[in-house]
Amino acid sequence: MSPRINHFAVAPTLLQPMLDMEERLRASDLEHSLIELVKLRVSQINGCAYCIHMHTHDARNNGETEDRLHLLNAWHESSLYSERERAALTWAESLTRIETSRAPDDVYNAMAVQFSQPDQVALTLVITTINAWNRLAIGFAMPHAETRKATAA
Repeated sequence: MSPRINHFAVAPTLLQPMLDMEERLRASDLEHSLIELVKLRVSQINGCAYCIHMHTHDARNNGETEDRLHLLNAWHESSLYSERERAALTWAESLTRIETSRAPDDVYNAMAVQFSQPDQVALTLVITTINAWNRLAIGFAMPHAETRKATAA
């Protein structure tokens, strides 16, 4: 896969509001680990290799365990995630798959139990922005950084 364009170089002023949003979200009351789990899970759903690579490394560098990273794609079946994380991941999946989920009341209500109203907005913006970043990275064919060569068994 070869990159189509470097959107950061071509339109930096258009991307600046998204970068500013990222800074504001990092300064919110949401836990950094939760933000990374949500970004990684949404990127898995969207199939964005660039963002999966980035957020796996970011999560690991900030203390996330290998088991939780490996099991994130099957978090529904794992006991390694807290009720707060489960509520956030369910909300993230619902909003990412909005065309079929329609963000139902039961999913919203479960999330609302775990998050204050300002945190609900912050979480929803985390989900919104990572979906936008995924679409930019996939649309413009951004290659992920190569950290090591894969080997076949």
